[in-house]
Amino acid sequence: MFYVYIIQSQKDGKLYKGFTSNLEKRIKAHNQGEVKSTRNRRPFKLVYQEEYESKKEALKREKFLKSLQGAKTLRNTIKLLPGSSVGRAGGC
Repeated sequence: MFYVYIIQSQKDGKLYKGFTSNLEKRIKAHNQGEVKSTRNRRPFKLVYQEEYESKKEALKREKFLKSLQGAKTLRNTIKLLPGSSVGRAGGC
């Protein structure tokens, strides 16, 4: 299984979108500062996830979610922390 996930920084409210084959381990890595691109924005909360059978499908979906159209779709799908927004900033 592969997962597309979105985490939200509880420090600044920004989102990070990614994919992994081990969701629990990846979220833990983000929160422990092991991921360079998110290290300074810890802690994170998982706000959205999707599961896929293939890596190819997951990568395609991740790419879409990082696009402008994907951001619009997310606005209507996930509940975010107060004062945050969906967009391309902050690793999205």
